[in-house]
Amino acid sequence: MGNGLEIENFQPSSLSQNQFESLKTYRSDLHVHTVLSPCGDIEMIPPLIVEAAIEKGIQLIAITDHNASANIWAVQKAAEGTGLSVLPGMELQTAEDIHCLCLFDTLEQIEMLQHDVDTNLPALENRPDFFGEQFVVDPTGDFIRREHRLLLTSTRLTLKQAFQRVLELGGLFIPAHINRQAFGLMPTLGLIPPDIDLEAVEISRHMKISDAQKKYPQITNIPTIQSGDVHYLEDFLGTTYFKIAHPTIAELRMALKNQNGRMVLIQEQ
Repeated sequence: MGNGLEIENFQPSSLSQNQFESLKTYRSDLHVHTVLSPCGDIEMIPPLIVEAAIEKGIQLIAITDHNASANIWAVQKAAEGTGLSVLPGMELQTAEDIHCLCLFDTLEQIEMLQHDVDTNLPALENRPDFFGEQFVVDPTGDFIRREHRLLLTSTRLTLKQAFQRVLELGGLFIPAHINRQAFGLMPTLGLIPPDIDLEAVEISRHMKISDAQKKYPQITNIPTIQSGDVHYLEDFLGTTYFKIAHPTIAELRMALKNQNGRMVLIQEQ
């Protein structure tokens, strides 16, 4: 993929100068947890998340807690007026133990997915001493309530069911850290399901995209992003750059398809 910064100097011949200048480069990390995820650090509260992302030079993030969405509004509120765009998301765990990023434009969309997840989430109590606390907080990071259900567990939704539901709701479905032994698509299933037309996959911070394509040739023709899987403030990565007009799902989808001058590049570390 090369250096993500090269995107600044590339103008597709099909675009006019005005069209090209209307596009912006967004340094992105689309996999960010808060204190609602039991594995998230206690410092993963809205104002510190926003501050850390901006310090890293990131302009676009997605909040993707495990099977949960209650802290998204608080991070969006904390980011108001800062120039940081915050997409609603979720890291959904399927029945096959596969983690998948589900990204949307609106809180209404993610709330509808949350209803489906709640319906299909086992009635297990969280054990904070073992899994970690699960806090819902306000935009300043102040405590609102604990989430007592265990979030770090598989739902009854299969990979295909989750994929279809996210698309029905107008979202973007991206299997997360597909190279990871735990909860990664490739080690878990060993293949890309032929009946699921994936729009993108995510690789972890620990693998270069060139190495991922060599190890998993099945993903060579699937658009790929890389994320920090941010559980601690220092985890922000920002190696994925989108050239888009606005931070919306429609624009990200065009970038992944390399359409209308939109594009995505990964800056290899």
